Amino acid sequence: MLLALKNWLSANESEPADPLYEFKLSGDNKYLELAIDKYNHDLYHFLLTQSDSELAKDICQKTWLTVVEKRQAYHTSQAPKAFLFKLARNALIDELRKQNRLAYMEHPEQQLSVPTERTVRSHQSLYDAILLLPLQQREAISLQLEGFSLQQIASITDAPQETIKTRLRYARTALKHALGDDDE
Repeated sequence: MLLALKNWLSANESEPADPLYEFKLSGDNKYLELAIDKYNHDLYHFLLTQSDSELAKDICQKTWLTVVEKRQAYHTSQAPKAFLFKLARNALIDELRKQNRLAYMEHPEQQLSVPTERTVRSHQSLYDAILLLPLQQREAISLQLEGFSLQQIASITDAPQETIKTRLRYARTALKHALGDDDE
């Protein structure tokens, strides 16, 4: 009977709008679990578009460990999802640098890689075409597809909004070309 009452009471608790903020205040793991349930799938998918599956899993875990270790660093001025994506992006960049796999160019837009016709035929889906983009363009378009605004993408990537606009424009152009939609 007591167990049934406890379950009933916990079932009637409403889910907080910002579980990261609640976790910051209380340190209660139930809020961390809510945040993981709410954001982990999107976080992993974003990381997967930027790296391979093993690295994406590792960075996802590192991101959540960072949330636990530095829970006081969270500020409500940023959306919880944007905060997590920024942590994950920074952890990914650090890991790619360690592995000497980071090929960040100062102006990647000038060196736009256009896939060959053979490559395009073997990569017809949008996801595969996105993976062919240079890292910064792939990152910008992936964040936009995750539903982030231009301002949020700029904040997550620590880049000016105009730079993000340029990366998105080049990414869209390359995607249209890769998918065979060059009518414009």
